Amino acid sequence: MYWVRFMITPTEVFKSLADETRVRAMLLISDQGELCVCELMCALDDSQPKISRHLAQLRSNGLLLDRRQGQWVYYRLNPELPAWVREILQVTSKANVDWLKDNAARLQNMDGRPVRETACC
Repeated sequence: MYWVRFMITPTEVFKSLADETRVRAMLLISDQGELCVCELMCALDDSQPKISRHLAQLRSNGLLLDRRQGQWVYYRLNPELPAWVREILQVTSKANVDWLKDNAARLQNMDGRPVRETACC
């Protein structure tokens, strides 16, 4: 079986992250591992249509994957992202804690956060 490796160029990555909503969402998802639309709405203090539109763009560019659990749609980093992309997200997140602190605080204090299914094994 032939394996095709996921390829993304620096231009594609930086164009995808050139919007404040998208970069904040990517950094929060990178930090949290997985977030649903409602959590991002709360953290980013923005509307569902706007958040969903940006997440769809990140997904179509190959940066994010989604999964449905009941009424929730969860987003996570594409596990096939090259290490350099993950490193950019980690370094950017660590270097910009103050820039993300309000978003992180809103997420942390969110009432009614959805409960993720836990793996049995």
